[in-house]
Amino acid sequence: MVSPSTQEAFSSRSNTEQAGDVVISVRGLTKVFKDFWGRPKAKAVNNVDFEVKRGEVFGLLGPNGSGKSTTIKMLLGLLYPTKGHIEVFGHSPRHVATKSRIGYLPEESYLYKYLDSKETLDFFGNLFNLNTPERRKRADQLIEMVGLNNARSRQVGEFSKGMQRRIGLAQALINDPDLVILDEPTAGLDPIGCREIKDLIVALAKRGKTIILSSHLLSDVEDVCDRVVIYYGGRIQAQGTLQDLLVEPDVTRITSPVLKRETMDKVLNTIRSEIKDGSVTIDNPTQNLESYFLGVVEKARASEESTSGALAGKVADYLKGTAEEQTSSRDKVLDRLTQIEGKHDAKLHVEAPIEKVDHGKLDQLTHDSNEAFHSPEVENAAKSQADLDAANDKLSSLLDSTSDKDSDASDEKKD
Repeated sequence: MVSPSTQEAFSSRSNTEQAGDVVISVRGLTKVFKDFWGRPKAKAVNNVDFEVKRGEVFGLLGPNGSGKSTTIKMLLGLLYPTKGHIEVFGHSPRHVATKSRIGYLPEESYLYKYLDSKETLDFFGNLFNLNTPERRKRADQLIEMVGLNNARSRQVGEFSKGMQRRIGLAQALINDPDLVILDEPTAGLDPIGCREIKDLIVALAKRGKTIILSSHLLSDVEDVCDRVVIYYGGRIQAQGTLQDLLVEPDVTRITSPVLKRETMDKVLNTIRSEIKDGSVTIDNPTQNLESYFLGVVEKARASEESTSGALAGKVADYLKGTAEEQTSSRDKVLDRLTQIEGKHDAKLHVEAPIEKVDHGKLDQLTHDSNEAFHSPEVENAAKSQADLDAANDKLSSLLDSTSDKDSDASDEKKD
C-alpha cells in the first residue's frame, strides 16, 4: 500500500512537472531469456534506446514476437533487464511509489468474473489505498465514461470481449495515473468503441497524462500517437514523429475547393511545365468507411435513438484538468486517411485477384445441408442408431443381472 505521505509527496511533485519533461528513459535495454540450465535461449530485446515525455502519446509498433510486450513488462518492473537502464519518473520501475503513478491495461483483461463492474473497480481502488467514498465516486464516473452504465449490475464473466476491454480500461484509470500503458486497448471493440477509446486517449494526453500505446492496428496508432517506435527482431528499426516518418518528400499535395475547368487547366499547365514526365493526377477527396459509419451513428444519436449497448459518457471528473479545453467527440484525423492517395505512374506487380464470396454457393450449401438432414438416409441411420442403443441397454441390464446372481451365490458359499 502507498502511504498518505507518499501520495501527498507525489501530488506536489506532479504539480511541478511540465509538459516535455522526460517521464521514461530507456538506455541500452536488453533482455535475454535463458533455459533451465542458464543457457541463452532468445534475445527478446536487444540494445534499445528511447525516451517518452510528459503529455505524449507514444506508440509501440511491431509484428508478433518483436519485443513490444517484453519491453512493457520491463517498464512495469515485472521483468528484470539483462542489461541496460530504465528510469520511470526518475526512479526504478520497481519503486513502489513509482508503481502508484502507473495505470496498466494488459492485452488480456484478467478480472474476477463473479464481480460486477462497480465491485471490480472498488477492488482495484482498494489496492491503491483509496478511501471508500473516493472509490465509489471514481467507480461511478469511470463506468459512465467507458459506456457500461447499462451493464453495471452484470457480472464481468458475462461481458463480451469488447465490454471486458472497457472495464479493463476503467481499472487502469482508477488511481488517476500519470502514466497509462495500454496494450491493444481497442481489441474486440466495435468501430464506435474504437473511436471513443481513441478520443479518450487524446483527452487524457491533453490533460498531461503520458500514454504508451501498443497496437497492431496501424490506423489507431496513426490517429492518436505523437511519436512511434517500430520494433523488429528485438531492435528498434525506426522511431520519430508521425509527420517525420510518413512524409513523402518527392510528392506535393495541393488541396483547394472545387475550381472552374478553365482555372484547373491553367493550374495543370503551370505545374506540367515544371515537371518533365508530366505525371500529375487530380482526384476528388473521399472520406473513409470509419468516418462515414461514425457520421451515420452520430445522426442516430442526435435523433435520440435508444440503445441497450455500450455508450460512452463524459471524461471522469477527477481525470479532468483545471483550465483546459474540452475535446470534441472526434479530433481531426490525418489528411492521408481521409483522402485518396495520388495515383503513381510506377509499374506495380499485380497479384491475382482474391475471389469474392459466392453467396449463391453459400445459400446452396445451406439448402443442401438442410435437405440432407431430413433425407431418408439420415432418418434410416437415426432409426438404426436408436435400435442399436436399445440393444446396448438390454445387454447392459442382462450383464447387471448376471453380476447380481454371481454375487448372491458367492455370499451363500461364504455362509
